[in-house]
Formats: sequence, structure tokens, C-alpha cells
Amino acid sequence: MTTTLVNDPNTIVCEHPLCQQNLTIIRDKNSSSELFRNAVRRLTYLLLYTATQDLETEEVTTVTPMTECKTQVLKKDVKIILAPILRAGLIFSDIASEVLPTASIRHIGMYRDEKSLKPVWYYDKTPIMFDDPQKTIVFILDPMIATGNSALDCIKLFASKRIPVKNIRFVSLIAAPEGLSKIRKNFPDLKITTAHVDETLSKTGYIIPGLGDAGDRIFNTVEN
Repeated sequence: MTTTLVNDPNTIVCEHPLCQQNLTIIRDKNSSSELFRNAVRRLTYLLLYTATQDLETEEVTTVTPMTECKTQVLKKDVKIILAPILRAGLIFSDIASEVLPTASIRHIGMYRDEKSLKPVWYYDKTPIMFDDPQKTIVFILDPMIATGNSALDCIKLFASKRIPVKNIRFVSLIAAPEGLSKIRKNFPDLKITTAHVDETLSKTGYIIPGLGDAGDRIFNTVEN
């Protein structure tokens, strides 16, 4: 179902056939906003199942209609944080809340300055410091890793709150080599899960071949 990029064991590319099928839908410029959103939702399930496959569990006793048995649950002393980057990351958080219903959602608001390609912060719903950062796992959710500037700022935010890098995971639909390279220079051990690593970036910082502006296509605000 998955493969690792050459020379980058911490970047996992989901190669499930259903992942590739839905990736085709969101790349197609003729896909309606409704088709795009539904395909992204299906992709999110697949990417999250991949990104959570190494979460630790503990044994509990469960009573079935017939008897009792030993079963597994996620470790109860581990806190899971979902951190969608607004606005496009919102579509991830709905599905992520279903997959991880006990997780806490901490929204991150930033947009890209189209001239400098640098992120501009406008909202931060994270605490000043986490109670037990060693037992906190963060899933940063953003459809695209393009220049890597927004991703890097968000990772640095959680790292500054003493969350170990091994506990931070980034989930995206697609990624550009330039963005991945920037993250790797700063956080070589950070885990990234994506559906595809594309060819490059355009001069204006868009992923090629890409899928356009994810936020505009999700919220049907594409200007013709």
C-alpha cells in the first residue's frame, strides 16, 4: 500500500489504487468543486490510515456477547492533536475527527503572501505550552507542501512548545521536491505522508503538475 522515497525513509507515499484514482480526480481541472471535495475526503481516509499505522496501543479486557477477551486500544495516556492549516486544511479535519474521535483540534491560520511566498500568520489556537509534550502526538494537516514555508513555520511552532519531532507528522495530498527539501534540512526525522511527490514548482510557487489552488477548489471560489 505504501512506499518510501529513495533516500528519505520518513516520507511515505501512499500508492493504494484508490489513492491514485482519487488523485486523478482532484488533478482534473474539469472536476467540479463537489467532485473535488468528495475525492479529497476519500483520499484523507487513506492518508490518515497510513499516517497512523505506527500509533502505540495497549491491551484491555473487552466483554463480548459471548465471553471476554483481550483487545487493543490506542494508549490512553497519549494525547493526539489535529492541526489543520486554514483554510484548505479544514477538509482534512472533518475526516480526521472521525478516524481519531478523541483527538483535540488546534487550528492554525496562515496565508501565503503571493509576492514573497512567505506565510502570513493570522490565527493560532495552540496553547502556550502543552501539559505533557512527550506524550503528545501532532498531525499537521494541509493539502499541499509547495515551497514548504507554511509547513516549516507550523512544524517550528509545535517544536517550540517542546513537542518532540518524532511526535509530529505532516499529512498532505501532494508535495513538491523543493518543499520537502526545505523541511528535511530543518527536520530530517519528521514523518510526512502524502499521495504523490510532484515534479517541481512554478515561478509563482505553485506545484507542477499539481492541482491548482486547493482552497479555492474545495470552497468553490475559483475565479474564471
